[in-house]
Amino acid sequence: MTVFRHIWAAYAVALFLILMTLSMPVFFMNMAVKPGNPALRRNIWYLHHFFTPIFLTMIGIRLKIAGREKLDRKQSYVIVGNHRSSLDFIVHAHSFPGVCRFLAKQELQKIPVFGWVVKKMCLTVDRSSAMSRARSVVAIKQQLAEGWSIFIYPEGSRNNSDDPIGPFYDGAFRIAIQTGAPLVVETILNINDVTTGYGLQPGKVHVIWDGPIVTSGMTSEDIPNLKAQVEAIMLGRMTGKQIEVEY
Repeated sequence: MTVFRHIWAAYAVALFLILMTLSMPVFFMNMAVKPGNPALRRNIWYLHHFFTPIFLTMIGIRLKIAGREKLDRKQSYVIVGNHRSSLDFIVHAHSFPGVCRFLAKQELQKIPVFGWVVKKMCLTVDRSSAMSRARSVVAIKQQLAEGWSIFIYPEGSRNNSDDPIGPFYDGAFRIAIQTGAPLVVETILNINDVTTGYGLQPGKVHVIWDGPIVTSGMTSEDIPNLKAQVEAIMLGRMTGKQIEVEY
């Protein structure tokens, strides 16, 4: 079984790079026809709602998504989600009904083919640089003002611990409060059923949306409570416990 999972993971990586390479003409065509923001929206929509379902289908991953009806495609959100695997960003992207930009670590730009996509379509940050982190905050606020939804992993990086979720940083919650953007929570329940370490296998992944949580009227003093609220939502979904949340 372990050998199969490694072979399937290698197949998925090769397939991802092939499909991404084949998609390059689409990206360039969109940029040529309607450069700037319209092209960016078209390209991200293509990635999230055309490329991604094809890729997931070809590697045998099915998504079971609940709560998506709570979201308004015309609304800008700060989106937060849990992060345990390299497959998460694909699952998160396709599960969101509209288009969003990810806050991604700068190191991803070094990956062949995919790095170009990260550079053009995500907001990147060098986590080791205070200046880079400050610039990313300014960029996120501007993107929210322009009507984009922004996806931020509050754990900062992949959670490799035995805990369901890692400690949260303040960044996503501070930005939501400062901009007044509603906060929505996307929880992947069982990603470890299909991928662990360098292994992958076909299966069904469950995703649940919660929110929007209204942040207008909140101040920086509300950050700890907002973080605790989101942690409670994610943990409640992962453990299957019924939780009461006021939005």
